[in-house]
Amino acid sequence: MITPAFELTQDPDFLTVKIRVPYARASEFDIYFEGEDFKFYAKPYFLRQVVESISFFAYRLTLPGRIVEDGREKASYNTDEGIGTFTIQLPKEVPGQYFEGLDMLTSLLAPKKSRSAKPLVEEIAASAELSEEDEEEFDWEMEQIPYEESTPALQHPYGFGNLRSGVFQRLQEELSDVIDIKDPDQTPAEERRRKRLAAEAAKFEPDHYLADFFEDETIKHLLKYKPWWIDAHKKMTALQGESHQEHDSPPFVVFSEEEREQMRKFTNKSYLLDKRSRHHVYLGLIDILLAYCYEIRVNEGDKNVESSWNIRKLSATLCWLESFSSIHDVLVSFGRRVLCYPLYRHFELVTRAFNDTVKILQLGKAAVLKCLLDIHKIFMESDPAYILNDLFITDYCIWIQKVKSKKLAALCESLQKTTLSKSHMGLELEELEAAAVLVQEEEKALKAAGTVSKQQLLCSESETSDSEESSSTSSSETEGSDSDEQESSTSEDGEINSFQGMLQEERTAPLIDCNGLRQGTNAPAMEVGDGKSKVPLQSTTPPGKLVEELEMQIRSAMRLSEQPEGLATAGCISQEQEENPVPEPDRFSEDAAGKGNFLEVSPKPSPLLFLCSTNEDED
Repeated sequence: MITPAFELTQDPDFLTVKIRVPYARASEFDIYFEGEDFKFYAKPYFLRQVVESISFFAYRLTLPGRIVEDGREKASYNTDEGIGTFTIQLPKEVPGQYFEGLDMLTSLLAPKKSRSAKPLVEEIAASAELSEEDEEEFDWEMEQIPYEESTPALQHPYGFGNLRSGVFQRLQEELSDVIDIKDPDQTPAEERRRKRLAAEAAKFEPDHYLADFFEDETIKHLLKYKPWWIDAHKKMTALQGESHQEHDSPPFVVFSEEEREQMRKFTNKSYLLDKRSRHHVYLGLIDILLAYCYEIRVNEGDKNVESSWNIRKLSATLCWLESFSSIHDVLVSFGRRVLCYPLYRHFELVTRAFNDTVKILQLGKAAVLKCLLDIHKIFMESDPAYILNDLFITDYCIWIQKVKSKKLAALCESLQKTTLSKSHMGLELEELEAAAVLVQEEEKALKAAGTVSKQQLLCSESETSDSEESSSTSSSETEGSDSDEQESSTSEDGEINSFQGMLQEERTAPLIDCNGLRQGTNAPAMEVGDGKSKVPLQSTTPPGKLVEELEMQIRSAMRLSEQPEGLATAGCISQEQEENPVPEPDRFSEDAAGKGNFLEVSPKPSPLLFLCSTNEDED
């Protein structure tokens, strides 16, 4: 017996069932419905040639509401699409009643082994489900006491609801590729948590975190991505105030045919979970959804070879077989793992995944199931991640279809009230950011100082060039003034040179001895000073001083002219020696015979020579 593809829809008065049965005879099918039960049976048309392994199509549904046979029921068979489709309309017992969960196909199928001779087990399972629904509201924020085994266990449980154990003893080769804990069967829950926290602390890289913190262009682009649940949530929010009845609003989450096929392949079963186990299951669901939301956002809805790794690595429930005790612990664990393991490590991605999970839970269990089915498909295509489907995801896909919507609403409300900040991560994120910002400001200050110094250097260079230009201008002006001064000094030098010419004539005048006799120019004379002394006398004596000396000597000559000639001559010589003392070697010189020679007139201008020669000429 195989289960055919089927689909259920409803309106206020009828429940419509569509069944696709290829190769079936339209004349040979049976339908039975009463209350909440619906049964369908049909024989294949080409049994031997096409589907030899199939004896008949049949399936049994457990409906979420009651139907009635009152003559309004209808059935039709259509082959227009090449595949035979039965369409059956069943009247509702209570017109206007809304049947919840018609898209939860697995939960509608009859439980496995429902015809077995063990009704007691099924009754216990049913009572367990009822106890979950009838219990008082669960306080999700209440801190739960970690589970402690009453007796030492040989193997510690894990998996969905902690119902599995001993699985990895048979899968030692695949162990390291699926989970991070080495020996889960012999490791209690508390030790798993300690090892997980230590591994996260060792894996955290401040440089990687700060790089994504400052260079966040890619992060900003990823944050702008809108997955499918964003639009669905907007539609739901827009219609909340308009629709007073749930069945009046269109479905916000639609399953594809592939997803429906996945649900039909699941085996419907019940789970015996106590209160603590159910608590772990709900918290594990949040952890898995957070990892899935991160994966969808960073890859912008596309799947790749890293998708399976991202989901199982970011979820401590899948990677470390963690059993959480509070919603806050779930958020902290997910945040730490986002900042330690994937490519993009930014706290804003943690916050956005948190908001996405809230929206998915607000959309209801259909949205949650759609996400779980996608995770199931990703793990099925990744070897050996399929083991996680057997441990968690398949059971979650079956279990979520039976969860009441008010439970998810309460879980979502508690999740919204939970706060998460960087200080909760335990990785000193705020201190790292503050230190990095301080270093960045210092670098900016140094760059600014370097820019200012460069500007000052450029300004100083411009000022230097300006000063050089001004100095060149002033030097040109100075050269002009110097040329004027040179012209004036040239005129003065001309006067000095004419006066020196008079002195040269004086040097060639006849000499006078002590007796008043004039000697010839051929007489030997003692040179006063050498050539070196003559040059400074002609070049270093300023004209003003010469005029003063000339005036003084004229006055002394006038006094001497009143005395006798011999005394006047001697007085001239003595007066000249007193006023202009000459070194001893320059005054007298002795020749080889020891005879004295006449003195040569001093190169300085002396008016006595003119006076003496005048007197001699008069005589």
